[in-house]
Amino acid sequence: MSDIQHNTQVKRRLKTRHLSMIAIGGSIGTGLFMASGTAISAAGPGGALLAYAAIGLMVYFLMTSLGEMATYLPTSGSFSTYASRFVDPSLGFALGWNYWFNWVITVAADVVIAAVVITYWEPMRFMAPWAWSLLFFAMIFLLNTLSVRAYGESEYWFALIKVITVIVFLGVGLLTIFGILGGQYVGLSNMTMGDAPFLGDGIGGQFLTVLGVFLIAGFSFQGTELIGITAGESENPEESIPKAVKQVFWRILIFYILAILVIGLLIPYTSPQLLGADVNEIAKSPFTLVFERAGLAFAAAVMNAVILTSILSAGNSGMYASTRMLYAMGKDGLAYKTFARTNAAGVPVVSLLATAAVVLLVFTLQLVSDKMYQYILAASGLTGFIAWLGIAVSHYRFRRAYIAQGKDLNALVYRAKWFPFGSLLALALCVLVIIGQDTELVLKGSFDWDRLVITYMGLPVFLGFYFYHKLRYKTRKVPLEQVDLSQDAH
Repeated sequence: MSDIQHNTQVKRRLKTRHLSMIAIGGSIGTGLFMASGTAISAAGPGGALLAYAAIGLMVYFLMTSLGEMATYLPTSGSFSTYASRFVDPSLGFALGWNYWFNWVITVAADVVIAAVVITYWEPMRFMAPWAWSLLFFAMIFLLNTLSVRAYGESEYWFALIKVITVIVFLGVGLLTIFGILGGQYVGLSNMTMGDAPFLGDGIGGQFLTVLGVFLIAGFSFQGTELIGITAGESENPEESIPKAVKQVFWRILIFYILAILVIGLLIPYTSPQLLGADVNEIAKSPFTLVFERAGLAFAAAVMNAVILTSILSAGNSGMYASTRMLYAMGKDGLAYKTFARTNAAGVPVVSLLATAAVVLLVFTLQLVSDKMYQYILAASGLTGFIAWLGIAVSHYRFRRAYIAQGKDLNALVYRAKWFPFGSLLALALCVLVIIGQDTELVLKGSFDWDRLVITYMGLPVFLGFYFYHKLRYKTRKVPLEQVDLSQDAH
């Protein structure tokens, strides 16, 4: 029995600094570096600020909810395990498999994008993009075969590069606004020019443009929920998880709200340079534009290097998160038990190999059929928001069950703020974002069916997993009095 136990246990080797930096790094990526310009162009500087603030508030409440559950029950299964225990096993099954599927596709997409980014430098074009993709995939896979400490350490340094970049950007931006760099005082002129700060016809139109940016902001923040996944391998979850969660508010305020404000003040929302910036056009990154305006040479090359580390960091986290989710589902009986096997270093090696095989399959499909690849990407599009929805529902049920079973709230090491308001607000905003995925599609009046399918494909995929499990195992919602509140991860 002890031998079996040894073969299904991960190692608690992540320190508090690892968890804090993983949480920071999870919320800083290409969404901030590239898509923030598109958000300002679409909704105006004021609309973009409002959208990022609203989604930031939602994420804060979600992370406090996740923090309460993860401190009470630290497990690699995180919200899949919580949904199974506190709500309905079918919900846990659907959340777990969707989240695994989402990260598998993200890793495949990241190695493709990383190849595009590295070929920005001409000397790096000696290899075909697909060869670069395979090399990056091999690096990510090898990092994940090492102990969890190696993952934590690599993410620590990846995240530190991003944090330093944003802090330098904010400093340079503020100096440029006041004319100390760049030579011209800017002030608030770009915030009030034309239709700024909010774009759209009337209050209704402005609301729809802000709602359209909710999606961009939401994707930018995805990855913060990794706190829950890493909880199962934290050395001291009761200390490190509350600390990481408490920092979420300040990270959102400093890294997102201030960054959007600086970009909005320095670059007019009418600037064509803000439109359609993606990793194919590093020169259009708002960060690159601000650095260039300040007169800093090689800004595009520096940002290209930072964006490359961001993408590799996302791929590294994606491989870790998907592997741990598959491992946890194996332990919880939501996947084959063999996926719960670990090696001597505590790495779920069977789950890692299975995940890597599917990543390679998706990557190969991208080379063979671009249209099919687009549909696969679309199928994972809503998964992050669905996972957040699951966190909000699970926490609401957890707290109600905790009270229903007569337990003392003061015994909780960490308590989420403003319950039930925080959970319900996060739940409502999640639903709003999911429904309002494509405001232009709604406004056009005549439906574009292909676009509709691609936009909302993630919902039927999630529901397919849910109803498959529900019909096969005839599960029911767990009554509050019967919710399993024992502090073991099975």
